[in-house]
Amino acid sequence: MPHFGLMDAAALGPERADLQRARLHLRGGKRRLRQGKISAGIVTLYDALTSAMDWFCASPERRRLVRGAREVFADDRALYAALVRSGVLDGAFDFERFNRVVERALETELPPGDDSGILDGVQSVLTQLGVLPFDEGELPPEDPRTY
Repeated sequence: MPHFGLMDAAALGPERADLQRARLHLRGGKRRLRQGKISAGIVTLYDALTSAMDWFCASPERRRLVRGAREVFADDRALYAALVRSGVLDGAFDFERFNRVVERALETELPPGDDSGILDGVQSVLTQLGVLPFDEGELPPEDPRTY
């Protein structure tokens, strides 16, 4: 994963680690898509998205904006739905479709084109959550030897 060796989660603490992980995985997912590693890119973008949602809910101030914030969300779908229901996210991103593509990506290498619109959708969600924009220059440099 793109964050291995590039961050110390314990030193950052849970909230800052989720934010850093989301940003590192967004950068890594974009790189993998550019390299034609479609399945790896999609799975990495999924991790960016779920880390961003975790980051959003890690802050008590932001978590109060989420209806049902006291409940433990059963999975990422439930958390995404709660963020949409609360108006934090506009719901334009088809999270269910994304989940289906991710499941296929975990089973096989997807051809170019199967990622159509996914990057834009993930970036839109990350913007709504407050993860984007950010200065990529503030991230540790990528290791070109990583997958």
